[in-house]
Amino acid sequence: MKIAPLAQVKDQFSAYIVASQKSPVIITKNGKPVALLTGLNEDDDLDTLVLAHNPRFMQILEDARTRVCRTGGIKSANFWKQVAQRHKSKRK
Repeated sequence: MKIAPLAQVKDQFSAYIVASQKSPVIITKNGKPVALLTGLNEDDDLDTLVLAHNPRFMQILEDARTRVCRTGGIKSANFWKQVAQRHKSKRK
């Protein structure tokens, strides 16, 4: 992982983009970390990053975790049975 001051990153941005493909680059301003430059290697990486930084999506996940902890969730076999039933009813 590289650490670089903002002014240097601005002057050599293309080089830091290339470097970020191998490992993240921490960008500092006045000696303090202010940003992280990370490379994207596949389309899935972008989806993952966008969702991980989406407060609404994170709240949906937290609500689901809470609901599963409270109710115990459902067994896998029952889940797939419900999926099959819904799929069947949509086809009609």
